[in-house]
Amino acid sequence: MTAPPRVLTVAGSDSGGGAGIQADLKTMLALGTHGMSVVTAVTAQNSLGVQGFWALPAQAVRDQYRSVVDDIGVQAVKTGMLASAELVETVADLLAGTDAPAVVDPVGVSKHGDSLLAASALDSVRTKLLPVATVATPNLDEVAQLTGVEVTSEDGMRRAAAAVLAYGPKWVLIKGGHLRGDAVDLLTDGSEEHVLRAPRHDNRHTHGTGCTLASAIAAQLAKGQSVPRAVAAAKEYVTGAIAAGFALGGGIGPVDHGWRFREA
Repeated sequence: MTAPPRVLTVAGSDSGGGAGIQADLKTMLALGTHGMSVVTAVTAQNSLGVQGFWALPAQAVRDQYRSVVDDIGVQAVKTGMLASAELVETVADLLAGTDAPAVVDPVGVSKHGDSLLAASALDSVRTKLLPVATVATPNLDEVAQLTGVEVTSEDGMRRAAAAVLAYGPKWVLIKGGHLRGDAVDLLTDGSEEHVLRAPRHDNRHTHGTGCTLASAIAAQLAKGQSVPRAVAAAKEYVTGAIAAGFALGGGIGPVDHGWRFREA
């Protein structure tokens, strides 16, 4: 039996199962790849918010990464919650030495507004992590946090993209999910541009959307897709997952990573 494409997620654990490592691995399985993980932090988290988190030592993150990459190998890497400047710089250094595309989701806050990245780590994200990204996938809050550019309409997304690209990623996907109207994202490398539009679903259960999208892009890249094709396929998958999102606990429920299995 031939092994499926291998994708590695470097991110935090979500005890509620809707985002983080758990969402990443579910997405990778749903898209026909073999998911592997490097845990950077442990969160106490449920549908109501993040009650606490504990970052792992940099050496633990480095050793997990080397253990997987040196033996099994990877065809794409996705990063999520990195928590501290030390972890950001550790992961950036590991990515720079890995011959595989890297999807960087510069996680700053949770769906509930809880901070997941130390303020002191922002400069490390800008100067160390973004330059090694094949695709960076910030939402509008993360764009503002990293660049100071505030986007209030679709017209402002190009300016946001230019501000992020200035830090060095090959491509940037500006996620416009926080705007009104259709769910519009802008993908660009500074010359080529793709606008991805999908109808907005009236469903509040969207926990894990960003993690899921970045993991879906990484899975498609691992299967050999170009960046534009990988992002388009990931957008389609996430749109279906949002439409099928379900209530869980007393707050915001997760997207449904297995929606295609249930449709079948």
